[in-house]
Amino acid sequence: MTFRLAVLASGSGSNLQAILDSCASGRLEAEVVLVVVNRRSAFAANRAEAVGVPAIYRPMGPFRNEFPDDPRRAREAYDAALAAEIAELQPDLIVHAGWMHVFTAAFLDRFPNRVINLHPALPGVFPGAHAIDDAWVAHETEGLDHTGVMVHLVPDEGVDNGPVLASQRVDIAPDDSRESLEAKVHAVEHELFLDAIADYLRGQ
Repeated sequence: MTFRLAVLASGSGSNLQAILDSCASGRLEAEVVLVVVNRRSAFAANRAEAVGVPAIYRPMGPFRNEFPDDPRRAREAYDAALAAEIAELQPDLIVHAGWMHVFTAAFLDRFPNRVINLHPALPGVFPGAHAIDDAWVAHETEGLDHTGVMVHLVPDEGVDNGPVLASQRVDIAPDDSRESLEAKVHAVEHELFLDAIADYLRGQ
């Protein structure tokens, strides 16, 4: 059985590329049926189109314009519209690969236990968009000697705190720089993410 993945990304798409490559090689018994980006500059869309995977740009802006005085309603309207569009493709799994938007129940309730996220920190540590920077500051100011990577389910609006599917420690060496730490984290991300996706799909 070939599983169907929808991948959501906001940036360069390096983790998307790892997923695409693994689908092509057979490491993942899956196909990416859609890539969604919410930033026009997101290179993830180019990666998808290069291998013939549909990529769509869906920004929040039009919904903010529709509900200028109600940010919550704008988010919910955006989430509901995007969920409906993705649901038409009947994906088995929704994958956040650098997706910088926190979904409401208007999206998540359409895909219960089928949304997963990759986060460059260990469970319960450094939530949010700047986890690597936060770990590096803690290293410099407090002597932190490790950070990590986790993959977790996204059941609700909690930020990087859903049920953990996989995690791995990443040591911070005395001679590391901010840049070398980021490179180490990304190397772990690619492998851990693929393993977690494969494990999830095997359980379906």
